[in-house]
Amino acid sequence: MKVDVLLGLQWGDEGKGKIVDVLSPGYDIIARFQGGPNAGHTIENQGVKFILHTIPSGILNSNTTNIIGNGVIIDPYILDGEINLLNEKAGVDVFRNLLVSRRSHLILPTHRLLDAVYESAKGTTKIGSTLKGIGPTYTDKTARNGIRIGDLTSPHFYQKYQDLKNKHLQIAASYSIDIQTIQIEGKPFADYEALWMQSITTLKQLQVIDCEYYIQRALWNGEKVLAEGAQGSLLDVDYGSYPYVTSSNTIAPAVCIGLGVPASAVDKVFGVFKAYCTRVGNGPFPTELTDDMGKFLRKEGNEYGSTTGRPRRCGWLDIPALRYSVMLNGVTHLFLTKTDVLNQLETIQVCDKYNLGGEEIEDFPYDYSEVSPIYIRRKGWNRSLANVSCKGEFPPELDDYIHLIETRVGIPIVLVSTGPDRHQTVLVRPIR
Repeated sequence: MKVDVLLGLQWGDEGKGKIVDVLSPGYDIIARFQGGPNAGHTIENQGVKFILHTIPSGILNSNTTNIIGNGVIIDPYILDGEINLLNEKAGVDVFRNLLVSRRSHLILPTHRLLDAVYESAKGTTKIGSTLKGIGPTYTDKTARNGIRIGDLTSPHFYQKYQDLKNKHLQIAASYSIDIQTIQIEGKPFADYEALWMQSITTLKQLQVIDCEYYIQRALWNGEKVLAEGAQGSLLDVDYGSYPYVTSSNTIAPAVCIGLGVPASAVDKVFGVFKAYCTRVGNGPFPTELTDDMGKFLRKEGNEYGSTTGRPRRCGWLDIPALRYSVMLNGVTHLFLTKTDVLNQLETIQVCDKYNLGGEEIEDFPYDYSEVSPIYIRRKGWNRSLANVSCKGEFPPELDDYIHLIETRVGIPIVLVSTGPDRHQTVLVRPIR
């Protein structure tokens, strides 16, 4: 058996959580391989909504093992909240089928403090960070200063914690910012730190594994594994719209590092994208709509950050950016989501090319902030998709929209989501 990969092809919020939830009955293991609680995967099941920040989206399927891989960074406080919420709202015993890699790094309270300090110091050039401590944690990981899950059982854990905390406080003090005014999760630092320490108890109850051995032995035993990406491909720290990116590699090759599997183990790559585009935070967004149409997409799509609650910037579908993500990830199957958000539109626009300095280009350029979109128009289907259960019931205009995307990108769309609930999913072609 090999590892299949599911990831987002835009700036995140593509509906990955719902698709993983739909696919999870066909897999033995769902594994997160990168990112931290800046991710927010929303799953709606029988009218009940769940937002997962760290836990893989297969957790609602009791027959699936869920793994937090070593490429993921963990805030014990946020993870503790997720565990309690799943138990209260769905009676899910997370401790039964959630495993965590001992090589995963911890997000300390002072990582979040530094995140806020750095963002404040940037002023008008701020990134639009979720302030979850992601960047500072990955910085410490790369600088070999980090604290990992495996360190929790060490007799030296609290000393290591205190040493790193003091280092962070010294860095924060070097900025002309009153750190006493900074709150984390709406709480003063000392209060949050106390809650963080309490949550360590919950974290210690989880089964800790050597992820690389566990997954590869599972593959040898014939188990099916789905690797779940967090942030979208266009937020990749190397290939995204830098510097307005996240602090990890979000594209398919990161699966190998984030789970400890060889490149030869990767099989199908599922790319999820919305029928339009959204972005949270700052950074270039050529197809952004700041008019009434943008407001309409935000309202119909409920486009507010699942992690931050911030309103998402909305715009038309960007084909060159989508094609770029497909290329980087080696996508084999496309999953189209949120088609229902466009139900009321008589006309839909799609960015087919860019204008860069008076020249028409089709590639995603290094200086992405300098491009302007060149649009083509398509007739909208202007009707509800609520009762659509198969491809044969698609309006011809939706068929045309799908055909346009497939032609421009060169990869088949095999699944179309027509609403937020798990049953509002149409398989267009068999997933082979």
